[in-house]
Amino acid sequence: MQQPTPGILIGGSSHVGKSTFAGTLARLLGRELISTDALGRHPGRPWPSVRPQVTEYYASLTDETIHWFLKVHHENMWPRIRQIIDSHRQVARPFVLEGAALRPEYVAELDPGSVTALFLYADDDFLRRRMMDEARRDEAYEQKAGIVEKFIERSVRDNREMLEVARAANIRCVDVAASGALDAVMKDLSPRI
Repeated sequence: MQQPTPGILIGGSSHVGKSTFAGTLARLLGRELISTDALGRHPGRPWPSVRPQVTEYYASLTDETIHWFLKVHHENMWPRIRQIIDSHRQVARPFVLEGAALRPEYVAELDPGSVTALFLYADDDFLRRRMMDEARRDEAYEQKAGIVEKFIERSVRDNREMLEVARAANIRCVDVAASGALDAVMKDLSPRI
């Protein structure tokens, strides 16, 4: 693959491995790492700690409402994300930007020559296992099992929907559960390895 564009965008649903992959890639390429989590975190992940009133409110919401709220949150973040991308491009400052808010429907609107976009995904069972493993490490898991399940179902649904949009938009999709897939992308993007 050719040298990547100054901006590399790594999107995907929760727990798919965006932060780990982006951090490694940014270090290898000597680029600034930016996470959309630092811009505004959605209050959905019910571990390690969530205030009781948030837990009660989250538990009362339907799955449809939870997913809608996530998408609205990402929509509201997009102008700030776009501003970050544009400002880095204007001064030719190389960066790696990662986060679930990099929804394919927004990334597809960018000039393809201005960024290299990747969408990380996994099958439903892989994501469920990964999220349950992390949630069970929380001492209060049993008290929060219901909202953990809501979070997992929201994330699995979001993963499926974003994957469909990413494929339709011809964004490179990488199955993180496939052996060697992330290593192959790393080699494509980093001429030093």
